This record gives sequence, structure tokens and C-alpha cells, in this order.
Amino acid sequence: MSREKTLALRKNVKPFENSELNKSIIQLINTIPPFFILWFLAYISLDVSVWLTVALSVIAAGFVVRVFIIFHDCTHGSFFKNKKANDITGTITGIITLFAYEKWKREHNIHHATSGNLDKRGVGDIWMMTVDEYIEATPMKRLSYRLYRNPIVMFGLGPALLFLVSNRINRKGARGKERNNTYLINISVVAIYALMIWLIGWQAFAIIQGTILFVAGSLGIWLFYVQHQFEDSYFEDESEWDYVKAAIEGSSYYKLPRVLQWVTGNIGFHHVHHLSPRVPNYNLEKAHDSTPPLHQATTINLRKSLESIHFRLFDEDNKSFVNFKEIKHLLNNTKQNTKLNSKNSTFESK
Repeated sequence: MSREKTLALRKNVKPFENSELNKSIIQLINTIPPFFILWFLAYISLDVSVWLTVALSVIAAGFVVRVFIIFHDCTHGSFFKNKKANDITGTITGIITLFAYEKWKREHNIHHATSGNLDKRGVGDIWMMTVDEYIEATPMKRLSYRLYRNPIVMFGLGPALLFLVSNRINRKGARGKERNNTYLINISVVAIYALMIWLIGWQAFAIIQGTILFVAGSLGIWLFYVQHQFEDSYFEDESEWDYVKAAIEGSSYYKLPRVLQWVTGNIGFHHVHHLSPRVPNYNLEKAHDSTPPLHQATTINLRKSLESIHFRLFDEDNKSFVNFKEIKHLLNNTKQNTKLNSKNSTFESK
């Protein structure tokens, strides 16, 4: 994409970057109170049926996803015009969603600055190896990667590791503001959870909050995964990498049914979000509809998105994803060559 087209595209999207106080407040009202109401209904429904409790908890999990979108906008400074308002709201929603606000803000901004860049992977993104990297990796590293990319691990165990480990620990060398914010959120979570367990008992709390966090966490990881790991996604070396191409070609337009689009806070318009992170979630659809070049982004629906479960490695030569079975012959050839070289080395030494 030429520099002129890039500038024109960003100019077209810029009017949608302005947050609107009334829309932000309405979104807070139609998201956070309903979550707490559903939580309470889930608790009192235990006297009726545990399955009704689980069903209400699943619905509440959808609202946690929506709370996370508000949290996410705050990390970009796009939910409110005022920085302090974003920081306060981000910290509160971080307590609800179990995400450390300052920590995740740093990691996520790095993700935006490096998305699709093969030479700058590793912070704020899903672990992805190229075919060559996988073939050259040690057996232990290949095993670790296969476990990581297994759907049961990623979407089943992933939420627990995310909420209980990753989000609770500061990185080495974190600055005071980031470190203290993580401590604040951790202490708040422990205090609130301890109070709830004291009030209603650990069994009721575990059923309700456990279901909510598992479902919300799995959905969140799925959204993050599928919006960058699709068939013809964009990945390039540093020398060829382009921010706008990475945004439009490396982020999908996940076209969801209206109800799911509302629950996920329009994050399906991920190409718009990556092009301009300052666009608040309630303006993403408008920005997409009003900017024809953005319609070129890869569109995937629910059925199509399920195919991404089979994507394991990125093939740099063909610019596409492949599964482990498709590169098995390459791995076998490498093992045979290694054995042959080893035999030759032994023979030469004798």
C-alpha cells in the first residue's frame, strides 16, 4: 500500500477516534450492573437447580467478556477522553475480569506495534512458530508447542493459567506504577473473593464464579486467537513488515450474529481496531462501514472460524498456516539427515 493511500485511510478513520461520554456511560450501565444482577440470580437459583445456576453463570460470562472490552478500550485511552478516567475504570474492570491493568496495557500496546512481524513475536500474542522454527527446534520444545496449541490446553487450561498465574505476576524489571497496579488488583481480588466465600460458602462461589471465569476466559482466548490466526493472515519479516498491511490483512473481520457482536463489544471489527486503536468499541462498526478500503479485510463467520483450530504452524514460503500432519515428511527427512550426518561423523572419527 502506497504512502498516499495509507495516509488517506488513516484520515478517513480519524473522525471515529473521538470517544463520546454519554455512549461510554451508557455502555457501563448496560454492562456492569447486569453482570452483578445475573451473578445474584445465579446464586439464588441454587435453591431451584444447579443447572439453572450454571446457565445463568454462562450468560454472566458473556457480560464479563463485554466488561473486558471496556477494560481493553481503557488500556488504549479510547473509552474516555480523560486519562485518569480511563485508568480508574480500567483498574476497576481489571478487578472484575482478573486482568492487571497497567501490565496488560504495556503488553497489549507492544502487540499492536508488532502484530504480524515475525521478528518481534513473543509479547502480548499467541505463541506461533514457523515451519522452519518447528523443524529446527529441540524435541522438548516441539512437545511444549504441540501441547500449547492443543485446543484442550489452550481453551481448557488456558483460562486458569491466565487468571491464576500470568495476570497475577509482574514481569522482571516492571516499573513501580505497573507493579503497584498489579498488587492493588491482586489484593482487591483476594479481599472480594474471601468476603464472597465467607458470605455464601466456597461451594456456591466456586460453581458460579468458576463457571463464569472458565467460559469468559475460553471465549476471550478464542477471540484473540481467531482474529489473527486465519488461513491467509499477514506475517512478514521486519524488512518487509508494514503496519497498515498488518492491520488490514493480518486482522480479520469476524462477522458475528448481532447478539454476539453486542456481547463482544464489536471487537470482531478487529482490522479497524488494529488500524486505529483509539477508536472506541462503539465506533468500530461505523468506521468500517464508512471506509470502503476496510471492506477488503478477510471476513470470517462462525463456521469458517472453526477451521482455524487446525492451524498450527505458519509456512513462510506459502504465506499460509499448516497443521502438524502436513509437515511430518519434512520432520522425518530432517531426522534421517541428522542420523546420517551422525553416522558419517562417527565413521570419519574412526
